[in-house]
Amino acid sequence: MSSTASLGDAPLGQAPFRSGFDAALTGLEAECDGGGPLEGTHFAGRQYFTGRLTGHYRDFGPYPWRWYLLDSLTRKPDGFTHDSVWCDGESLYPVSDPAKSIEQYCKTE
Repeated sequence: MSSTASLGDAPLGQAPFRSGFDAALTGLEAECDGGGPLEGTHFAGRQYFTGRLTGHYRDFGPYPWRWYLLDSLTRKPDGFTHDSVWCDGESLYPVSDPAKSIEQYCKTE
């Protein structure tokens, strides 16, 4: 899954997530697949992205649900105007070893 989520109108200091950084992921080339609405329809379609991880992540919820920032996009859907995208950790794979999960590159807390 992918997202261009921003802070929106959240009051200062009340973001709905906890931000973090993992230097081990910085610069790692990765692929992310997700879904998005198909313009002019009531349907969604698959979206694919390739780029480099920045090391920044956001944890949503108490368990947490971790999203990573993918930047320097070399592949993105037609009409996607952003330079980066937030990707769900379970939808993100290293280009060099797609059988390995992103979490295997992360340091344990």
